[in-house]
Amino acid sequence: MADKPRRITIAKDGPYLVAGSLPLTRLVIGVNEQGESVRWEKGESVPVKESYALCRCGRSGKKPFCDGSHAREGFDGTETASRAPYLEQAEVIDGPTLRLTDAESLCAFARFCDPAGRVWNLVGRSDDPEARRLTEHEAGACPGGRLVAWEKATGKAHEPRLEPQIGLVEDPAQGCSGGIAVWGGVEVVGSDGKAYELRNRMTLCRCGESSNKPFCDGTHASMKFSDRT
Repeated sequence: MADKPRRITIAKDGPYLVAGSLPLTRLVIGVNEQGESVRWEKGESVPVKESYALCRCGRSGKKPFCDGSHAREGFDGTETASRAPYLEQAEVIDGPTLRLTDAESLCAFARFCDPAGRVWNLVGRSDDPEARRLTEHEAGACPGGRLVAWEKATGKAHEPRLEPQIGLVEDPAQGCSGGIAVWGGVEVVGSDGKAYELRNRMTLCRCGESSNKPFCDGTHASMKFSDRT
């Protein structure tokens, strides 16, 4: 396994071509009694081979895998996301002990940033141990890596330790399926052959309607996308 490249290559107007026997699992957004996103719950694992193709247009009849629907229906998968490094895109919010970076265009609408007064306010109270803990947790749970918490004293990012994996996000609270979580430093190569910045957390669109392709922008929630249909 160690010598097999773990990579996702985006086919022009087509699927995500996955190589390297990357595990594929359903990831469920778990909520508290108030309906707030507070944890990731691991769902069923999906059997895969060394390489496989994941639907990107949202129209496959055998989701999450591609069945050629993109070609029959004329899917436009033009990639419009910025290629600028994350830190060049991100706004910086300073707190007493932590710094929060926020690249809003990468929002996958998982809503882990909302509990306990919202992470943008919590970081401003990061000299309080509980506010600090929540800031690190909420930023680290963000599936697309929109949010990152940093130690002000050292400049070190507080990133969760994630094994290379692909997660099919399910969002029961919104009654829909979310994007494709790509975690653990998996390379994503665009249809032009150029790799996107390698990151610990990314979320790719699988409803076909994101305005920030190939990344998820939360459109799946408004359209109630489901990979079961």
